[in-house]
Amino acid sequence: MATFYNQATLTYSGGVASSNTVSGEVLATVSVTKTSVGDTYSAGGSLTYVVSITNTGTTPMTSLTLTDDLGAYAFGEQTLVPLDYVDGTVLYYVGGVIQPAPTVTTTDGLAISGISVPAGGNATVIYGTAANGYAPLGAGGEITNTVTLSGGGITPVTASATVTAESAAALSISKSLSPEVVNENGTLTYTFVIENEGGAEAEATDNVVLSDTFAPILNNITVTLDGAPLAETTGYTYDVSTGEFATVAGVITVPAATFTQDAESGLWSTDPGTATVTVSGTV
Repeated sequence: MATFYNQATLTYSGGVASSNTVSGEVLATVSVTKTSVGDTYSAGGSLTYVVSITNTGTTPMTSLTLTDDLGAYAFGEQTLVPLDYVDGTVLYYVGGVIQPAPTVTTTDGLAISGISVPAGGNATVIYGTAANGYAPLGAGGEITNTVTLSGGGITPVTASATVTAESAAALSISKSLSPEVVNENGTLTYTFVIENEGGAEAEATDNVVLSDTFAPILNNITVTLDGAPLAETTGYTYDVSTGEFATVAGVITVPAATFTQDAESGLWSTDPGTATVTVSGTV
């Protein structure tokens, strides 16, 4: 709804007269809402958006174009775009019925054209995006992207959705062996490196457990966590008859990753938090 005001002026020889001011309202018949399927994102993760368009008027709206800025934000003198449109993902419905794919361009953000909304009806546009290297990471990271519906003689209508950077732990593990060739009765050492690329620490309450079955079976094992010895029973369990090994739940904690944005390019980088477990024994 937009309120407008108007006043007339009368000029004549010797004078000027102004009319009273009249006011009126133009009622918008087209509205737009935008939601994200999921309210968090991670580096390289996907985000799906749903844009709902409603026409409460008595005239069909045709030749509409929906544009999305894909979360563009200012960074110094640059404008960075943290989301990429995933090619071929646009779905277009009118009254809940799937329609032929509209025209999509990505020259400057995302533009979806050829949208129509019947009188008293609705349309829905769904599409996928992926967070790229410009997506803010870590505490306080968020992406707000805005769609604008225009064309068809309507006053442009906008809607926005905000998602925040995921703050959960995201763990991975790698394993190495030293030496790769060992004499009988020699010592083998397994090294396990656990990395956390998430924005939150893997805490004791997350009950991280590292388990393995050693073949050949190790004897007289020693276990360390980040260089500090772990004691059997309180730090780990081991069955020497089967080679089954496991750390006690909650003994391993892994710090959160740290995130840095390059001052020149604006690209974000991730430095994972790590925890290292070693198990040595004779074979």
